[in-house]
Amino acid sequence: MTDNGSNIHHPKARGEWAELRFMARASERGLYVAKPWGDTAPYDLAVDHRGRFLRVQVKCTQHKRWNSYRCRVDANGIPYSPAQIDFIAAYVIPVDVWYILPVTVTCTMPEILLSPHRPKSKYNLYKEAWHLLEQ
Repeated sequence: MTDNGSNIHHPKARGEWAELRFMARASERGLYVAKPWGDTAPYDLAVDHRGRFLRVQVKCTQHKRWNSYRCRVDANGIPYSPAQIDFIAAYVIPVDVWYILPVTVTCTMPEILLSPHRPKSKYNLYKEAWHLLEQ
């Protein structure tokens, strides 16, 4: 991939770009993706697999901290709850890696550190875990 989105400086535009990347990857896996009308739903997209709808909030990061990437997983300082969303799809832009995280894993934290190069990292179980959306 020659243009990885790092040159998109406006955070909202970069987030919209990440949503499009998510939709493309999900579609490649046979998932149907729907976007709610407007900007008031707590989730960005709904994923349909065999009639099962899941609410997904898409996040992206390119902010390196030590050997990891810092990713905000909250809404204006308030962590998402299972009543609002089912999954957070976190995209690490510089390494082109997705994390598909159940909200129950992140619902008490405003941010997480993602370490794609560490096989024993805390969130490695959710790295490219698209199968969680296909169950």
